[in-house]
Amino acid sequence: MTHELRDTDAPRDATLDRLLERIRYDGAYPTRERAEEVLFGVLTALGRQVTGEERVDFAGALPRSAAQAFTAEAPVVEQLGGAAFVYDLAQRTAGSPATARWDAGVCLSGIAGLVGDDLVTQLVARLPSGYALLFGRAQLAQAA
Repeated sequence: MTHELRDTDAPRDATLDRLLERIRYDGAYPTRERAEEVLFGVLTALGRQVTGEERVDFAGALPRSAAQAFTAEAPVVEQLGGAAFVYDLAQRTAGSPATARWDAGVCLSGIAGLVGDDLVTQLVARLPSGYALLFGRAQLAQAA
């Protein structure tokens, strides 16, 4: 069975291509396939942390295959902070915490440019501390 490409698929596919090229370049990954593997691993891990309207909005802003990775697993009951998210990603990808931090930062910074500031701000506000840095933003301390 062949996949029939609809007119609405073309812009999303082109967007994924640009995102993967940016991630490949920024992350210094040797191949597009490696960049794709890293992107989908990070999105799957992030998808476990995001719930509610933010999950729907974020998935809707991603290219189809990226959205599928993001929503591949059910969200966890208790969200992880940014550092714990990186350690969880390292365990799930059989990498080190340093490479997981690099992968998360490269992918989420690239995604931030794709989905826009408003959605990233909304998402980071709903996650525990530590995610802003992964999206390439300053982590602001909340007033006591």
